[in-house]
Amino acid sequence: MAKKSIIQRENKRETLVNKYKNLRSFYKGKIKEESDFGKKLKFSSCLQKLPRNSAPSRLRNRCYVTGRGRGYFRIFGLSRHIFRDMSHYGLLPGVTKASW
Repeated sequence: MAKKSIIQRENKRETLVNKYKNLRSFYKGKIKEESDFGKKLKFSSCLQKLPRNSAPSRLRNRCYVTGRGRGYFRIFGLSRHIFRDMSHYGLLPGVTKASW
C-alpha cells in the first residue's frame, strides 16, 4: 500500500491538471500560431507562471486499490499484485490463468 500522502499528492495534481487544462492549451496554441517573437515570449512566460503540478506530464498512473505506482495495468487500473490476486479469484471478467 502506498503512503496516504503520496496518494493525496497525486489527487491534488489531478485536480490542478483539470483546473488549468483550458488555460494551458490556450497559451500553447497562442505560442504556436504567433509569428512575433516578443509575443511568443510573453505567452511562454504566462505558461511558465502556471503551477508546476498543473502539467499533465507530472501525473502518474496508480493502482486503484493500493495506490502503487509501478507495475500498472492500464486496461484494469490495477497493479500487478492486485491484478494477479483478483484474477486468481475470478473477479476480473475474461481473465484466466494460462495453462498448456
